[in-house]
Parts: sequence; structure tokens; C-alpha cells
Amino acid sequence: MNGHPGGEAHTRYLIELSFLEPGSRFLDMGAGDGSTLTLLNKLGYRAEGIDLSPRGAAVVPGDFLNAPYADGSFDGILSQCSFFVSGDVPQALREAGRLLRKGGKLVFSDVTRDVVALLHQARQAGFAVRHLEDLTDQWRAYYLEALWREDPCLPSGKGYSYVLFVCERM
Repeated sequence: MNGHPGGEAHTRYLIELSFLEPGSRFLDMGAGDGSTLTLLNKLGYRAEGIDLSPRGAAVVPGDFLNAPYADGSFDGILSQCSFFVSGDVPQALREAGRLLRKGGKLVFSDVTRDVVALLHQARQAGFAVRHLEDLTDQWRAYYLEALWREDPCLPSGKGYSYVLFVCERM
């Protein structure tokens, strides 16, 4: 079981959708155990990660809602299943916008109750949404397995979607 639906194949798909060349600087917001950092570095990117409760030595402890990096520090930001659990998705998007250089890419997949509201929040944070994909069926399979494991990070109730966004900082 991975920390997000689709595991490494999904992470590779997000990286591919960024259209960023190896050598680009990436930040993983909500990096967890650092497995995405390992993959990004292996693929030739310069990767850093931040998480409130890091479970890997390469992950910086810290709050990605108020990250300790300068404005425009990154070419790309990747996040999987982290914005929703932060409790403040609009702030996560604003912070991603602050951290990205103009033209930088935010690629993320996450749970939401309202895809239209999330689209609006991304635009308000200064992003043009270049790609949007509904992966709810994939998330449902992940959700059932996580319920079996009694994962405490799952949202409760009905009406959630799992979406993938590719955004460009304007």
C-alpha cells in the first residue's frame, strides 16, 4: 500500500505532466517518507520535500502552508493527497504560487468535495489550469484498502472526488 492512490506509476505520471526537464528544481509539498524525492532525484531533478511529520531523512520538517523558502524558488511543485489534509487548501495553493517561479508548474492530485470550487481556488492563487482529470474510481479502490487498514487520514462521508490538476503559475 502506498501513501496515495496509484503509487509510483501515478507519481511518474504527474512528473511527466509537468513537462519540466531534468535538472529543474522540484518541491514535494507533503513529502511524507520521501519516496517521491528519491524518484525525482533518480530521474535527474533537484528535489526537496517538506512535511509536518516527515518519515524520511531527506524530508525537511515544516509546515508547507508557510514554507521556509524564498519566493520563486522552484520550477515545479508536486503534491499528492496533502492539500486536503492540510485543512486549508486555498492557503496551500497560495503558498505553492508564492514558491513557484513565473511559468512554474504545480502538479497535484487530491481529494475534494467540490471540483469547481477547487478550480476557482487555483485560479485565485494565480494559476492557469492546464489539465484536470477525474481519478475518483482509482481513489475508491485505494480508499477501500485504506479503510481495511483503518487509516486515520481518510475523509469521512460521501460526495468526494479525487482529481489531478496541472497548473501553471501566471
